[in-house]
Amino acid sequence: MRSGAAVRACQKACRCLLSGFGGRVDGGQPERLTERSSLLGEPPRSPAELPGGSEPREAPESGEGSEALVEICQRRHFLSGTQRRVSRDSLLSGCHAGFGPLGLELRKNLVAEWWSSVVVFREQVFPVDALHHESGPSLPGDNAFRLVSAETLREILQDKELSKEQLVAFLENLLKTSGKLRENLLHGALEHYVNCLDLVNKRLPYGLAQIGVCFRPASDTKQTSNGVKRIGETTEASLVWFTSARTASQWLDFWLRHRLLWWRKFAVSPSNFSSSDCQDEEGRKGNKLYYNFPWGKEPIETLWNLGDQELLHMYPGNVSQLHGRDGRKNVVPSVLSINGDLDRGMLAYLYDSFQLTENSFTRKKNLHRKVLKLHPCLAPIKVALDMGKGPTVELRQVCQGLFNELLESGISVWPGYLETAQSSLEQLYSKYDEMSILFTVLITDATLENGLIHLRSRDTTMKEMMHISKVKDFLTKYISSAKNV
Repeated sequence: MRSGAAVRACQKACRCLLSGFGGRVDGGQPERLTERSSLLGEPPRSPAELPGGSEPREAPESGEGSEALVEICQRRHFLSGTQRRVSRDSLLSGCHAGFGPLGLELRKNLVAEWWSSVVVFREQVFPVDALHHESGPSLPGDNAFRLVSAETLREILQDKELSKEQLVAFLENLLKTSGKLRENLLHGALEHYVNCLDLVNKRLPYGLAQIGVCFRPASDTKQTSNGVKRIGETTEASLVWFTSARTASQWLDFWLRHRLLWWRKFAVSPSNFSSSDCQDEEGRKGNKLYYNFPWGKEPIETLWNLGDQELLHMYPGNVSQLHGRDGRKNVVPSVLSINGDLDRGMLAYLYDSFQLTENSFTRKKNLHRKVLKLHPCLAPIKVALDMGKGPTVELRQVCQGLFNELLESGISVWPGYLETAQSSLEQLYSKYDEMSILFTVLITDATLENGLIHLRSRDTTMKEMMHISKVKDFLTKYISSAKNV
């Protein structure tokens, strides 16, 4: 019989598969978060944002409004692909063609803001990293996706001498011993817990933060052949907070307020972000943060008080290695898990920012200007450089010089002056509004004579004249003010 060869192949594959960042917090007590934190403030008003213009209105909560947003996101490269229609389920489950260049920039900005808020400006929060797959035997009821060698599967399935019972046994063993794709970032943080205790001299509380891709079954199985579940990918941001059981509930309340205010900080309509209590099958309490999409509320972040069972399960045997200091006591800490879906958060901000306003360029009242009013900190591109009538070579040289100056200051720029296709100002402004570009700088022949440029605001559509030497300082100050709101 060839069953021995199959066993050896299975064991070889298994061996291959199995190798393979605030405010001050002292004394284990949460800091107080007051309304004076100004997290709900609106973006700063600039000299270009003068009174006037038509009042914006939110996009309708209908299928038509949602379809218009998805169409803009595909056309303006927030989402990849323009041929295939993207469904709501595929967007929510992370089972789509991926993000385009502007979408990646938006996510990069969202990641940077999360990291600054949770890690950079907080004491005793440390960054960690972990593999995309977890090793170890599977647990009963574990339905995670497994990493299995296709060659090993073929060898087992093509072994005609195996009985049905033997085949099932080999496959079950292979699944049990194969690495599994992670569904969240909790496991990776728990693996680092003991080693990182030395960083804080075993003093509680402290946290471990991580951002990475996680995998989960996609919900839109009706779009797949034979009902096979597809794998959805999401970018998740995780903070695992280790604290004594004595202060765990206080810390959960603190992080709930912190996270809700953070999501609302960047929103046009903060009230669309909300929270509610929840409880799992084991009776552990937590909270969920939601965004109210046109079709209803969807969770974007979860907070759980997991108690000490997760740590005890991860480190069986020597309990003393888990002890952290709570005052004079040595305790096994409770684990608070704060886990946000940044891809779904991006989608929430795109819906939040999508607005229709009366088009000031046309007399037809049924035509509307479509604009993505993303927060200045999240907008993928801050300024577009374009040129009007005049000597092309000289104007392009001025644009190139200003482009380099802004890039050196860390301001993202769209080089519209390189476009070869002729477009009217109306078409340019409509394009840049849909790309959520904050300001458009127009270089004209007047710039060559007296240094004056036209500066147009996305949010107000107002235009003003400004000397080219002041553009960099104006934009730097504007963006800096937005970060401090």
